[in-house]
Amino acid sequence: MSDKVVIALTNLFIYQKNILILSDVNLAIEEGQFVYLVGKTGTGKSSLLKTLYAELPVVEGEAVVVGYDLTKIKQKEIPFLRRKLGIVFQDFQLLTDRSVSDNLLFVMTATGWKDKNIMQSRIMEVLDLVGLGTKGFKMPFELSGGEQQRVAIARALINNPEIILADEPTGNLDPETSEGIMDLLFKISKVGTAILMATHNYSLFRKFPARTIKCEDGKLNASEYIFY
Repeated sequence: MSDKVVIALTNLFIYQKNILILSDVNLAIEEGQFVYLVGKTGTGKSSLLKTLYAELPVVEGEAVVVGYDLTKIKQKEIPFLRRKLGIVFQDFQLLTDRSVSDNLLFVMTATGWKDKNIMQSRIMEVLDLVGLGTKGFKMPFELSGGEQQRVAIARALINNPEIILADEPTGNLDPETSEGIMDLLFKISKVGTAILMATHNYSLFRKFPARTIKCEDGKLNASEYIFY
């Protein structure tokens, strides 16, 4: 395991619309680590993720994410930060009028890819990785929920991110499908991409144990493993 730190938060205070959400956050995540972010609804999990991908500004404390100092980041640099992150949401957020391959192509075009042959090769590579190598021509509505989430993970992987931020990625899936998504995310972390996954599904991290940090009472307990 590499000791390269991809997220370093020091004495960070997270605000949303001038309301303090989390105070004095200290957190380090290394390359290839799998980390759960847990806590009840409204305790700050999503606000923390939004801070990491620069949707919420850092106004107090220090935050360095994939080499970017979020206290100094300029608006024009935010797309470059996000190219080094993969983001996976609970509700997939696929473009419903485009095929699976075209969903990935859209992201690649938006993030500066130019060579069509290299782009097609990369699309096949990530679809194979998530177990959808034969389904690039399908439309999202032709896929199951689990398959749609696999497309969302493929999209998150397209730019070889250093970390994937996953916000309740199994929230809309049945238990068996959720396990398949967890197997996939753990496989991805083992080849070097860190995963920070927000969830309130405690049964998942009993079956897939990993480092667990907790949002509670306006604080982040990031000092140790928490077992339920």
